[in-house]
Amino acid sequence: MTAIYPDLEGKVVLATGGGSGIGAAIVRAFAHQKAKVAFIDIALEPSRALTHELERAGTPVHFERCDLTDIPAVKRSIAAIKARFGPIQVLINNAASDERHDTESLTEAQWDERIAVNLKHQFFCTQAVLPDMKAAGAGSITLLGSIAWLMGYGGMPAYCASKAAVWGLTRSLARDYGAYGIRVNTVVPGWIMTQRQLERWITPELEAQIRARQCLKRTLQPHEVAKFIVFLSSDEASACTQQHYLVDGGWV
Repeated sequence: MTAIYPDLEGKVVLATGGGSGIGAAIVRAFAHQKAKVAFIDIALEPSRALTHELERAGTPVHFERCDLTDIPAVKRSIAAIKARFGPIQVLINNAASDERHDTESLTEAQWDERIAVNLKHQFFCTQAVLPDMKAAGAGSITLLGSIAWLMGYGGMPAYCASKAAVWGLTRSLARDYGAYGIRVNTVVPGWIMTQRQLERWITPELEAQIRARQCLKRTLQPHEVAKFIVFLSSDEASACTQQHYLVDGGWV
């Protein structure tokens, strides 16, 4: 059984990276709350499939195909969403890429690209929705972090640097915009069994390590992160801001 938060019904929600993985679970979870859900993603086919799935279920949904590293394009996509649904009331900055990369061979261009895909758009998506949230005197913004930097995980320095910076960005934004009734938090997923993780990284040996490290001796699923984000975006979490919430099964 899934909790229903009546205050989310009809709210305009934007999730980045919403076409697959945790992002798709977030989109579905807000659709279940009868919100007006928009999402941005660069991957066309899974995003179209999700859009058709939700439209068949009668959910108001809007998909914008966009490269989130292209900030002018991001601003145009957000403007199109506002034209369709109205001011954005809930923002979930989910999009990221955990591609592994070597410290000694990483170029300046590759560094900049990793920062752009994991951090930069989180700021500029937030910047784009703040005026309307300020005018409304309310809003919820969730940034997605990672346990990778908390674990001291190697082989992905730019990713870990980006995700560590998300926590600093969250605290600064929450301080600046709390006076307008805007709440800003970070949600930090653990090792979530998305299709990408299963295809790219998960081996029997790694799964055994995950179970050994987690307090919960089972795999974690995308909907478990999504359900927490829905709660955090609702009025039930009205006093929660500037925080760093781990949804990691007790790993860190």
